[in-house]
Amino acid sequence: MSFIILDRDGVINYDSESYIKSPDEWHPIPGSLEAIARLNQFGYKIVIVTNQSGIARGFYDESILHLIHEKLIRECAEVGGQIEMILFCPHHPDEDCSCRKPKPGLIYELQKKYAFDLSKTFFIGDSYGDIRAAQTAGCLPVLVLTGNGERTLEQYPECKTIPNFANLSHAVSYLIG
Repeated sequence: MSFIILDRDGVINYDSESYIKSPDEWHPIPGSLEAIARLNQFGYKIVIVTNQSGIARGFYDESILHLIHEKLIRECAEVGGQIEMILFCPHHPDEDCSCRKPKPGLIYELQKKYAFDLSKTFFIGDSYGDIRAAQTAGCLPVLVLTGNGERTLEQYPECKTIPNFANLSHAVSYLIG
């Protein structure tokens, strides 16, 4: 079983500095859902690993987050894609939990459940936290320049050494050759 791990905000959907607080605020980046469907066609199972501190900050609750994720899953299915699982950290950054990226807790939880080789698993994200979580867990990091990706490249020059692409669609085209 081959997995590809994706961050959500800034990779699959447009990000917002004021958080995605409802299904109406969730909008996919053009081509991202089709890219997920292409990965599925090549035998990859897709797992989303996302920080959702808006819960701890009181901007929305887990029931709203589930509605957002239902919309993501539904719209992905409409173009032939499937999400295997969505793992999220609901904690505030000050809580110092093990599941908030850049810590790899959610990646390890996923690996424990499915027992797959992290060293052969791509993690596609748009932030330094995504890249660090991938590297710490032993995954293969990929940076997309949507969301926070361009800022990540500017602020962390070491990220220029990992594969980076304009968006998820371009990253997927590279990965499936």
